Amino acid sequence: MPSQAPSEPHISVLHGARVPAGMAAEEIGTQMVPPREAVLVCGPTREHLVTRLALCQSPRAGEHGADSEGEASGILPVHHGCHLSTHHTPGDSTHCMEDFGGREGSCWGTETRVVVELGKFEGKKFKNFHLKDGHAQMEAEPLHLHPFFKREGLTLNRKKTLAADSFPIMLWWSPLTGETGRLGQCGADACFFTINRTYLHHHRTKAFLFYGTDFSIDSLPLPRKAHHDWALFHEESPKNNYKLFHQPIITLFNYTATFSRHSHLPLTTQYLEGTEVLTSLQYLVPLRSKNHLRKSLAPLVYVQSDCDPPSDRDSYVRELMTYIEVDSYGECLRNKPLPPQLSNPASMDADGFYRILAQYKFILAFENAVCDDYITEKFWRPLKLGVVPVYYGSPNIADWLPSNRSAILVSEFSHPRELASYIRALDQDDRRYQAYIEWKLKGEISNQRLLTALRERKWGVQDVKQDNYIDAFECMVCTKVWDNIRLQEKGLPPKRWQADVTHLSCPEPTVFAFSTLAPHRRSLREMWIPSFQQSKKEARALRWLVDRNQNFSTQEFWALVFKD
Repeated sequence: MPSQAPSEPHISVLHGARVPAGMAAEEIGTQMVPPREAVLVCGPTREHLVTRLALCQSPRAGEHGADSEGEASGILPVHHGCHLSTHHTPGDSTHCMEDFGGREGSCWGTETRVVVELGKFEGKKFKNFHLKDGHAQMEAEPLHLHPFFKREGLTLNRKKTLAADSFPIMLWWSPLTGETGRLGQCGADACFFTINRTYLHHHRTKAFLFYGTDFSIDSLPLPRKAHHDWALFHEESPKNNYKLFHQPIITLFNYTATFSRHSHLPLTTQYLEGTEVLTSLQYLVPLRSKNHLRKSLAPLVYVQSDCDPPSDRDSYVRELMTYIEVDSYGECLRNKPLPPQLSNPASMDADGFYRILAQYKFILAFENAVCDDYITEKFWRPLKLGVVPVYYGSPNIADWLPSNRSAILVSEFSHPRELASYIRALDQDDRRYQAYIEWKLKGEISNQRLLTALRERKWGVQDVKQDNYIDAFECMVCTKVWDNIRLQEKGLPPKRWQADVTHLSCPEPTVFAFSTLAPHRRSLREMWIPSFQQSKKEARALRWLVDRNQNFSTQEFWALVFKD
């Protein structure tokens, strides 16, 4: 059966320096693609978390950096990685797996399948951990806890540090934060947060925190003890790790922070700073000026550099281009260059880039995946700029519109031809077009669901005065752990929390039938459906192994996945 070459876990690059080109790549689960095809694998890695937080002084600053998908012109974003899988020639039963860090692929013999695990998330390795047979080799046991202080962290003297064993330990199994030890204050409670796996068997370890993109079969904290809670943080696209989106895996977790409104800590508005950016007129270009600019600009603009994702958005836009003019600045379907000073991914949140987009009447805001509540900056950005978004993505996007008439929904049109006709009509009728931005001109947001979500969320976006959503996730888990400790101190049973399928769920990807693709793109476009189907098998196999509650090898896992 296929086996996975031993590899080192990867540490996220979150501490100020940008990721060098080719250094990062997405982990989207183990994918199954047709034999005899070379597969060019290019795509965003951590969608927005790495690029956004990379600009901060620390991973806890809660500030956005570059755009989530590096929507630049002419080059791949720095957080993209590519590799070309080998051709599977007739009679060749060898399969190869490469990571995006530039290491040679490891190969194994099988029958007819080509199995490619797309990326190991980042080529940068977490130097303290080394995997062997699915387990981590640990460093020497530390003598004391050494807190890494953040803004709201406790100030400890040496005497109190020696007594830090009295605090519950929250172990980040995914080394997301890079913090080897920090005593964090969460209201009246305090927990010790660490990525140091030497605390795996510590008697005070109460919870294991996972970052979804990094959740891997390579190493899991097994056997799982009855008092060990598992918590999942995953705000990204399903393509980063499909197996999480199935009932057998999502229900492994006690607590969740995902883009779903049903999560224990919903991150649905993760790309929206607040109502003030929606009502701001900072970038608004008057309609009279936009009409004048139409002499040199198309009515629609498209900026994407993550091509052929599961939503198949490029197929739709390609078809739409046959009925109406579209200016495309990104790597995908590009027909217009950005100015040189804006042609790198770091410029995607630059003032100059915003002002270019703000000149257009409509922006094609197409997500890379179609899931309820999966809403990225592609939707919020045009609303901030005073441009009408033509949106394709979350089926329930109407629940999050600032007003009933603030976006054009692609799902309401049977074909790109009808959508093009509608946009042309609006383009030629100032009164009808103005109706879509009237809410912004008046500074009126009528959607109470949106207003309530922004008001009640316990974290901020690009706001150093508030915790970011990682802080909020950590404190949610810490508080719930302490709640159970207090129950047990009273002789009461602990409350058991468990995620359900609504916390992270997306339908199987589909493709648009009206457009064909060039051969060199066909493999990437068409692999998403079989990849999703295979991820169901992976989820069932992994759940069985975890429920067995024993360490397992990758060989055991793949044997179950491909068991007839």
